[in-house]
Amino acid sequence: MSKTALIDHLYAAWQRGPVSPLSLGSSGTQDAVLVTGAEDVLRVLVHDAALYTKRSHRARALLGEGLITATGEPWKRQRRALQAHFTTVGVRRYEQHISAAAQHIARHWDACAAERVPTDVGEDMRYFALDTIWRLLTGSPLDARTAGELAAVDTVVAALPTTASSGAAESEDLAPELARVDAAAYRAIAQARQAAPAAKTGILHELLDYPDQLIRDELVTLVVAGHETTATTLTWLQLLLDRNPGWREWALREGPSGHQALISEALRLYPSIWLIPRYALATTELGGQRVGEGTRVLVCPYLTHRDPALWPAPTSFDPRRFAEKPRPGTFHPFGVGARACLGQHFSMREMQTLLEALLPHHVPHFTTPHPAPVFAATLRPDGPLPATLHS
Repeated sequence: MSKTALIDHLYAAWQRGPVSPLSLGSSGTQDAVLVTGAEDVLRVLVHDAALYTKRSHRARALLGEGLITATGEPWKRQRRALQAHFTTVGVRRYEQHISAAAQHIARHWDACAAERVPTDVGEDMRYFALDTIWRLLTGSPLDARTAGELAAVDTVVAALPTTASSGAAESEDLAPELARVDAAAYRAIAQARQAAPAAKTGILHELLDYPDQLIRDELVTLVVAGHETTATTLTWLQLLLDRNPGWREWALREGPSGHQALISEALRLYPSIWLIPRYALATTELGGQRVGEGTRVLVCPYLTHRDPALWPAPTSFDPRRFAEKPRPGTFHPFGVGARACLGQHFSMREMQTLLEALLPHHVPHFTTPHPAPVFAATLRPDGPLPATLHS
């Protein structure tokens, strides 16, 4: 099933209820269950998470045995090794890296505004997010050579299947892009091993006891998880503010809480991880529906976030909804439960930092029609997205 047809198929199933059987294969028989109800989401991802597991991950060709694809004891060890860096307290150690990356984009926007030349907002958001995570990992800003090589990550992510694991043919098709990613990763590992002790200031330097292959997998995993979702969220937010300009002034008046509400509302409408696949390990029941062993269980934050039973006027952009904490199971752009995104505190902090640097000074005016969403492995706006910047 094509990626375009998939979202239409899910929309149709969603109309039947919060837990809906559907067929994604060519046989026409039920082989999946769509889950959008708040209580059922919590059952799959939290309360009965042991019954609903990942299989061979759709991104394994890119991420290897990194944190996202690992399971069981290897996942637990890797999560423990990284968790301290991404807590609310841990993120404070990297404020200088986040601020430096934000100021790099702010200077670029200053120059574009002064020279009256357009910029691609999507590319700017992507560069910021990639620069930030690279500084966090290596202690150094992103250089042009590495940026060019890591641009291949976007090509690989765009080609990943949406609901299932990828096959060998897909890995072979993506071999040139994967080789470019590997070149950047292994060069960074070699530089980290050769660095003087005083220069070892990034997360990568704390992973050097691992074999190079596992370090590579962990580094690429953090690059993908640490920039793709952040970049797409920031891009969607700029597009939403272009359509709803009054909220910019509202957020500036509200300060940090207003910035956080803007980000949360963008994540509600356009969660980057819009579909979370799991497999039932045994025959069970969800929302009154029988779920057979081996059935694909698709948790869909995009549809949950747009459910009128959970969110009044769900398609409207209204950051004030986040004046109160959402009810559990109704808002999960980073996932929920033990396998929720490790870097969600870091992602929120870097997005707020960039908004603090850009919102008071520049308003982008997009010069092309607003793009349609692309429902691939992530939910991204179709580009390019040129804009002129007004002070």
